[in-house]
Amino acid sequence: MSSTVSVSSKRISVGTYENGEFDTVVFTVKSDADFWSDISEDWTTGKSRGYAEHSFISTDLMWRVLSGKRWEILTVMAGAGELSIREVARKVARDVKAVHGDVTALMKAGVIRRGESGKVVFPYHHFHLSLSNQQAAA
Repeated sequence: MSSTVSVSSKRISVGTYENGEFDTVVFTVKSDADFWSDISEDWTTGKSRGYAEHSFISTDLMWRVLSGKRWEILTVMAGAGELSIREVARKVARDVKAVHGDVTALMKAGVIRRGESGKVVFPYHHFHLSLSNQQAAA
């Protein structure tokens, strides 16, 4: 079992996985304290969550990164493997330049990445948003 942790000023993400990959990612909002508490619990128990988690530091940041048009991009990329930006633009019926801007923003936030071929990939088949009204008020 392997664990990965990435922390930046813009976002926090954690994943615990056995075969290097998850089928599902859950987008959440967590404070630094909650994030590190979860990491500590994962290390202590050694159990896999069974999904990747991408946690944002604030709901404002999450909504800026996961805007409606970017959510649509993730929807068409989920489970599709590596795609060129032109292919993504065609699937969402949008201008290539606009999609390039959104893909770049999603890459900077660590949500999608470049694959081995140089095309972009969202390495999950499913994604969920987990947000409570308490998190939204924070």
